[in-house]
Amino acid sequence: MTSHTPPPANVTKTPVTHTLSNWLEELTPESIPAEVRERAKYLILDGLACALLGARLPWSVKAHDAITAIEGEGKCTVIGWNETLPPNAAALLNSTFIQGFDLDDIHIEAPLHNMSVIVPAILAAAEQEHGSSTRPISGKDFLTATVAGCETGPRVGYALGGTHMLTIGWHSGAIFGPAASAAAVSKLLNLPAAQIEDALGMACTQACGLMSAQFESMVKRMQHGFASRSGVLATYLAKQGFTGIKEIFDREYGGFLKMFSLGAETEPKFHPEEICKGLGEVWQIKKIKQKLHALCAVTHCTVDCVKDLQAEHPAKMGEWKKIVKIEAEMARAAMKKGGWAPEKPATVTAAQMSIPYAVALQVVDGEIVPGQFAPSMLNREELWDVIGLVECREAKELDNTWAQRVKITFEDGEVLEKLLKAPKGVHPGVTNEEVLEKWRAVTKGVIPEERQKKIEEVVLNLEEVEDVAGVLGELLRGETVNVLQ
Repeated sequence: MTSHTPPPANVTKTPVTHTLSNWLEELTPESIPAEVRERAKYLILDGLACALLGARLPWSVKAHDAITAIEGEGKCTVIGWNETLPPNAAALLNSTFIQGFDLDDIHIEAPLHNMSVIVPAILAAAEQEHGSSTRPISGKDFLTATVAGCETGPRVGYALGGTHMLTIGWHSGAIFGPAASAAAVSKLLNLPAAQIEDALGMACTQACGLMSAQFESMVKRMQHGFASRSGVLATYLAKQGFTGIKEIFDREYGGFLKMFSLGAETEPKFHPEEICKGLGEVWQIKKIKQKLHALCAVTHCTVDCVKDLQAEHPAKMGEWKKIVKIEAEMARAAMKKGGWAPEKPATVTAAQMSIPYAVALQVVDGEIVPGQFAPSMLNREELWDVIGLVECREAKELDNTWAQRVKITFEDGEVLEKLLKAPKGVHPGVTNEEVLEKWRAVTKGVIPEERQKKIEEVVLNLEEVEDVAGVLGELLRGETVNVLQ
């Protein structure tokens, strides 16, 4: 956990919003370490894999049909649909696609699905500017904007207590995300610090996201899209001289941190010093991790515990019908977020958010793959039998960690137990090579192999791309296949 050390009270402080805005203005490709720029490319590739996979899923189709019915044509790609929309609508839909199957990245201490907020926003802005700016937006510009967003969103999250926002019921990424989107688009459009501050203020005043969205709704998949869209709208308003809220992270009355921390159960309730802590020295992008399962992040350690037990005790775990109880212990935030069983029949959203459902999938099938969420597979009776055996509870000694413990009791009295400090993906993290493997596996059958290779080549050589909108937009626009059909 991050330690919070505020400066002495007698020191006159520069508003943290000013400091952040100035840092964003001054950020250049050369000021970003090579390893950070390289990691950003693999994060982008992972996000695009999720978008291509998610573009034609049933809930994505409904979102697409609703948005295109009320929006006119524009210049901005709708990934996987061979269509274009205005920038706000394109950012909203493309983000919804990235979140469409819950396989996208997450910051492990300030929970935010970064690419679902940042990539749709800057792709839309790059395409909106295409042909109208003095020069095309380059791959270097795109990478720098990505890093700007990745360094902003998590810091806003830390300022609000990180995972504690999930504990009290906010959809954390939808709260932290508008600032990340605004920072990224402002950097892409090369705005000065004063206008960046305006954009941050206008993005943050649009922030919202309720975690009750996880139980049955499709809107859970769109809430990061609201954040992405908010940043696009706010930045274009700021670009035209429309004044936003100044010092959005500093204001006491009606300020962002003050208001969103009102329900906090900790003291102090918020930490403004986190907004600028380590800027340019500590790179938050290194704490953004990729998922290996199409499940809510808090379920992954539980799944990995069961998976390890299956590897260590294959014969016993193969007799899963003789299990009489499964106990899962976890941190408070994980318990609040995922320690509940869905109602029968489960929706895909509820299934992917629930630890008992995730445990049942791994116990019964021995794996987690997309096909398990197809309509014919989602509500199998054997899954419900296992779900009824799962007891989730908070363990105080695991609080503020990713650790989880699973105990499985069989009818003969034998008990198997596994404790893991973190799931694969968090510790150890997914390497760039593994991200590339995931990209190829996720997009296999979704897009043709030739197109897959071209996107991969473009993204992993972004520094060489002179016109990112002209190249990447065209490759992403083509239609995709729904893997659940």
